Formats: sequence, C-alpha cells, structure tokens
Amino acid sequence: MIQTIGIIGAGQMGNGIAHVLSLAGYDVLLTDASNAQMQKALKLIEGNLERQVGRGRLDQANMLAALGRIKIVAGLPELADADLVIEAAAEDEDIKRQILTDLGPILKPEGLIATNTSSISITRLAAVSGRPEKFMGMHFMNPVPVMELVELIRGIATDEPTFTAVREVVLKTGKIPANAEDFPAFIVNRILMPMVNEAVYTLYEGVGTVEGIDTSMRLGAHHRMGPLQLADFIGLDTCLAIMQTLYEGLADTKYRPCPLLVKYVEAGWLGRKTDRGFYDYHGDTPVPTR
Repeated sequence: MIQTIGIIGAGQMGNGIAHVLSLAGYDVLLTDASNAQMQKALKLIEGNLERQVGRGRLDQANMLAALGRIKIVAGLPELADADLVIEAAAEDEDIKRQILTDLGPILKPEGLIATNTSSISITRLAAVSGRPEKFMGMHFMNPVPVMELVELIRGIATDEPTFTAVREVVLKTGKIPANAEDFPAFIVNRILMPMVNEAVYTLYEGVGTVEGIDTSMRLGAHHRMGPLQLADFIGLDTCLAIMQTLYEGLADTKYRPCPLLVKYVEAGWLGRKTDRGFYDYHGDTPVPTR
C-alpha cells in the first residue's frame, strides 16, 4: 500500500504534485538540489491552498492537514523508505538519468519509481533505475492543482502491480488517468507541441504578430489561451526540449523546432519564469516582444 511518496524537484511541477498528493492524504517528502527552491515551493503550496479556501473549495482544517503532510528533506537518502518516488526534475534526459541512477540503490526493494517526464522514453529512463519492472511514467499536466488529466505510461518492463498501484494514486487525487504508449511526447504533447511550434513558425515567417496569432486562436478556435501565451506559461525551454525529442525520436521534419524558438531559448527568454518570452511580463500587463 502506498502512503509515503517522495518527490524529486520542487519546481512548478513538483510543488503542484506535492499539493494534490497531500490533499489526497499522502505523506509527501519533497526534495530539491536548491533549499531556496524548496522554501519557495512550500510558500507557493500554502498560497494555492489558501486560494482554494477563499473560493470555498477547501476548508481551513483540511488545508492545515495537507500542509502538515508535506516535509522537505535534504536529499535522495531521505527518500529511502518512500513507497513511491516521483521524479519531477527538469526536462533534460541527462539530469533525469543521473537522478534515477543514484535513486535506485537507495530506495527500499519494494519501492516504486515514476517519472513526470513530458516526452522522454520511459523504457530508457527505467533501464538506469535498476528496477525497470517497478518504473513507469506519471505525467501530470501544468498547473497540477487545476488540470484533471494524468498520462500513465508503461515502459517495456513495467509490471502490472506497479501500473495498478500508480493508477490508484492518480484516482485517489481525483484526477483522470489516460493510458499512453511509450512513444516520444506520449499523447498530449505529441499533439499540443507541434501546434505551439507551428505558431512560432507563423510568427517567424511574418504571417501574424504575437498578439494577432494568440487572438486568432482564442477567438477563432475558442482556445482558453493563445499558443504563444501558452508557450510562455509552459516555458520555452521545455517546449524546445519536447520538440527536439519528437524530432530526434520520430525522424520526421514536421517536428523540426522553429529557429525562432531556439533563438529565444538561447537568449534566456524562457517565458513567465524569466519574465520575458513572447511577452514581456515586467509591467502590470504583458507586452508582446515581437
């Protein structure tokens, strides 16, 4: 039975996962290479829970109980007794492989491992964990407290008890699981990211402005957010990493990352997290940068 869940990475995905798991009654051990990031994550979680209380979706007692279930810990050895560990580090295969290589020998023999990767091969990551049968993909959507879906992806070696146990965790959080095969970017990003990339090409080729493209998709396709605004929200580095995974994994030129997307990432204009991407967020109102 899964009760204690470790989370590696306290960024926007890791803190969101900690939020929903603690509300579902799980004891959460949150770790990150940066202590400052862990402290920031705790404040963000508390603020988001308070927002839910303010909207009448949660009562004060449950909020305090959820916060009490989250503990920040110094490093991977502190996760040794976790029943499940979710890796939610940056979308960089080398970083993930190093974490999983280090985690495997530390975790108790029956412990399960999941990765929150949005595009990388589950089978490849499982191979370095030392327990591929107890390893699978568990891809939450951003922002985690709001989005209802979690993609579940088996690697070639994932056994049925692991899949069943992880699926039960997803159901207990109140989210809906969707099974995806282990192909680059799975389901959601296989469809979504090429649309974002095509929006960047549309900007690159001068077909429309940032504002024109986003307005067209919001009003013409009833998207809640324009594709360039969405890219800024996701993080342009993450968008680029997913497109590169698609391009390299499927060897099809239709997935070639737009040169303008590459240029923005090289400039460090990564979207909301750096206050500049396709929009500049330094003022009260976002202003298109192109």
